[in-house]
This record gives sequence, C-alpha cells and structure tokens, in this order.
Amino acid sequence: MAEAAALTPMTPVATSPMALPANPTLSQRFAALERGQKMRLAVGVALLVAVILAAVLMNSKTEWRVLFSGLSDKDGGAIVAQLTQMQVPYQYTEGGGAIMVPADKVHDIRLRLASQGLPKGSVTGFELMENSRFGATQFQERVNFQRGLEGELTRSIQALSSVQSARVHLALPQQNGFFREQQKPSASVLLSLYPGRILDRAQIAGIVHLVSSSVPEMKPEAVSIVDDTGKLLSQSPDGAAGQEGIDTQQLKYVQQIEAQYRQRILDILEPVVGKGNIQAQVTADVDFSQSEQTSETHTPNQAPDTGAVRSQQTLESTNPGPAGPTGIPGAVSNQPPGPNAAPINAAAQPLAPGVPQSLAQAQGQGAAPLSTRKESIVNYEVDKTVRVVRAARGAIRRLSAAVVVNQRTQADARGNVAPVPLTQQQVDQMTALVRESIGFNGDRGDSVNLMNAPFVVDAKEDESLAFWQQPAVQELARDLAWPVGAVLLALAVLFGVVRPVLKAMQAPPKPQFSALLDDDLELGLAEPVKKGPRVQERQLEEARKLARENPAAVAGIVKAWIGSNKDEMALLPQNPNAVVN
Repeated sequence: MAEAAALTPMTPVATSPMALPANPTLSQRFAALERGQKMRLAVGVALLVAVILAAVLMNSKTEWRVLFSGLSDKDGGAIVAQLTQMQVPYQYTEGGGAIMVPADKVHDIRLRLASQGLPKGSVTGFELMENSRFGATQFQERVNFQRGLEGELTRSIQALSSVQSARVHLALPQQNGFFREQQKPSASVLLSLYPGRILDRAQIAGIVHLVSSSVPEMKPEAVSIVDDTGKLLSQSPDGAAGQEGIDTQQLKYVQQIEAQYRQRILDILEPVVGKGNIQAQVTADVDFSQSEQTSETHTPNQAPDTGAVRSQQTLESTNPGPAGPTGIPGAVSNQPPGPNAAPINAAAQPLAPGVPQSLAQAQGQGAAPLSTRKESIVNYEVDKTVRVVRAARGAIRRLSAAVVVNQRTQADARGNVAPVPLTQQQVDQMTALVRESIGFNGDRGDSVNLMNAPFVVDAKEDESLAFWQQPAVQELARDLAWPVGAVLLALAVLFGVVRPVLKAMQAPPKPQFSALLDDDLELGLAEPVKKGPRVQERQLEEARKLARENPAAVAGIVKAWIGSNKDEMALLPQNPNAVVN
C-alpha cells in the first residue's frame, strides 16, 4: 500500500476492449464472443433450422393411394390425360400396374372420372340398353341385350370372394316357329381365382344354376365352367363330371375316414399313457370303383310229381276205319253175310271206353276196325333265379395303423429322471386295444404296428412376443419415431449447443469501478493520496472485493495502465495482486 500511495496521479482508466458497455446490443454481444463460441452458435442455429424444415416437409408429405389398378393401355392413357387436364398430381407404382393420386382426392377423382365414363374397360351390364341409338336394327338390339346379360352375370360371379375375374359367353340361338326342334341356349364361364383359393362342388353348382336360371330354357347341363388353367370344373354336357372334382371328393372322404380312426386310437390310449405321449397314423385303402353283377340261374329238370304244373292239355279221338271189300272177287263174295253163329245167351263183351255202341255193333257185324288217338300236353313251371349284385362305392379294402407310444419316465434314488420302456405284456395289450378300436379284420389284410420309443422333445421357444415385438407397438413406434426424434434432436441442439453460447452472450455483472475511478481516488507516483484513513480503507476493501469477484476485469485495468504509461507503471510491483493487498 505504501508503494501504491507513492504513485503519481494519472489520467482516468479507459474501458477495456473486451468489456461490454452498460447496455450492449445483440451484435455487440455476438462480437464479444470467442471464435469457438461463434462457431458453436452458428452450427446450433443451422441444426435447429434443419430440424424445423425437415419436420415441416414430413408433415406436408403427400400420401398416395391407388386410384385404379389393372387397367388396359387405352383406359390408362385416357385417365392420365384426364388427370393432367384436371391438374391432379399422379404417379405410377413399380411396373406401372396402378395409378396413384393423393389420398385426400381419391374418391373425388373417381366420381369425376365415372361421370365421364372412365374407365371404359369395366364390366357393363344392361346400361347398354340405355344408350340405344335411333334406327337400330333388331340384330343390334339382340346383340346389346346379349352383351348386357353377359355383363350382369359377370358382375354376379365376380361378387364371390374366391373369384378374381370372370367372363361369360352366352350362345342364344334365334328362335324360329318354323323349326320343329328348337336349339337350346348354352353358356361358357371362364373363372380366374385368387392365388390359394379353390371352389368346392357346392360353389360350382351354385354358379351353374345361377347362369342357367338367368337364361330362359337353359338347362344346367348346358353350362360349362373352366378355370384359367383350362380345367373343366363343372359337369360336361354329356353327363361326365370333371375328374378333378371326383378326386377332390374322394380325397376328402379318405381323410375323414383316416381322421376318424386316428381319433379312436387316441381316445382309447391317451387315458392310459397320458396326453401327448402317443402318436398315431391310419392309412385307409378305399375302393371307389362301382360294379354291378346280374346272374340268371335255372335248376335241373324235376320229377313230374314234384314240379309245379302250369298248364295241362289232353286230347283223345277214335275214328272207324275204312270198310274195304272182303273175300274172293266174284259172285260168292257178293252174297250177303250169313246168320250170327254166336250163342244167343253169350256174355256181352265190354265196350272199350269212349267207343259208341253203334261202332261196336258195326265192328261185330264185320265192319272195319276203329282208329283211336290219344294226346296229352303238360307244361311245368321253369325254376329261374335272377340276382343283381351292386358293390358299394367307398368300401374299405384295407386298414393300416401305425402307433408310437412314449416311454415312461421314472426317477432313480438320486432323483435323476430316465425313460423306462414298456413291458411286452403292456405293448400286447395296447396293440389289442388298437385292433378293437379300428375294427381289425385279418381277412382283408389289416395291419397294426405299435412301437414303444422315447420321444425327442425339442425346447420350444416362447411363442408369446415381447411387448416391443408386437406388431401394434412396432407400428406405433414407426409412426412416432420421426416426431419424437425430431423433438429430441431439437432439444439436444438447443440445450447442448445454443443455450451455452446464449448464456455467454449475456452481459456480465457491471464492475464496481466507483472505488477505483472515483474522483477522490487518485493514484500517482509523486504526491501522496490526500484521503482520510477511513475512506482509504474503504476504497482498498472495495478494490480487494473486486479483485476476488472479477479478476479478469482487474487484470484488464492493470493492462490498460501499463499500456497508457509504461514509464510510470514500471515502478509498480510485478505481482498485480500487490496493488489490492
């Protein structure tokens, strides 16, 4: 202090270039920053602007939706031209299979295009009749009616969930009253199904009856349904069903039989060995052939007394013979016959049955002999057996069952669990149960094979997905990833880069130079300070306090002193703290 009091008076201290004025502006604060702080501030502001612009662009990003797909080149070109005329942005999907427009304009654009008849390649029905021209011939009207009916049937068939597209061709012959036999109409349907979809027999029959019922005098047999691979799905006009349909029904029937027998085996053995300790498979050989046998059998000839008489006819006739000449020709032979030489009382000879009395007298008088003829016809019933044998379709020709039973688990004295095989008696008993459950028949060649073996159990992973692996959570995370990420990035830039620089730009506390720059305080080297002891102590205390709170400002003041008067300041102590001590 003695050395400081001996200093000569000097001019007031000038403000340091690093110090800020009382009310600095923003540019002055920015200029007072160091170079590194300026660069960090610029980078932070640039990042904030980039995040804000990216958020605005993402929010304003256009969401595209499919307007039409599967269009022909002609319809696609007409729609694109119309969209260009309406000044609607559009784009194509990969491969050009669909036209996409902004999501908020899809329905509006579809209605506006529909009012103009676009796309024209869509299926049209009876609306063709509304645009009939004046002077159209009867042939044109008939063709338009046929096209409209085909379009309506196509729409109805495409309403099925399994049908992707369909085409209907109708053959409607012109009816003429001069023809004795009128030609019946027929129809052909081409179906294109969605991948992995099939039509069962009931659905095919429904399509057939739908088409046949829509056309007058059309029979279901006249409707043919073909898929896009060329296979006939419906019943052909000659009555033969498609081979694929029959095979499908047969396969389903066999699968039902095998599943039924398999379930029987599981139901009979699972209570014994436990659920999950048995596996069974049954193979059924089913005969789907249909045969018919007719036989006619006749028994050998039977005895007359044992046979059944159907009819009997007896015919008996007696005729006298011709009377011829007798004796030697001449006068003697022409004499009348002599008297009867037989005794009068002789016994009368019995007449033959059926011989009239007159004939007998004539024979006795030497007439010609009688001619008798007997004929008897007896018809017996002929034994005949007619047998018709018709084999049933779907008869089981052979059953084969394969059963695997898991070995039992048993713990030893140490607690180790080990599989234990079944005894032969237990295996035989289970085999007998399986045979009884499936109706084993050795005559038709059925077989049952039961094996006891340990099951290899693989460690199954927990199928339940974690919370963060669930699709709904992942979809929500994808939706919120960009907004949350943008906010976090903006906060990181704001608090990590911009805020420290802005804090440094704030004005430092105003240095209390009143004690040092007071007019009453004059530091000099020639004459002593003309102040009282109390005032001097107070000023020195303020100087010490300033040095402790803001050493940088004190150092700036010392530098200013040195720069203003090097010769006078050469006498100051080398330690700056000696001034305030």
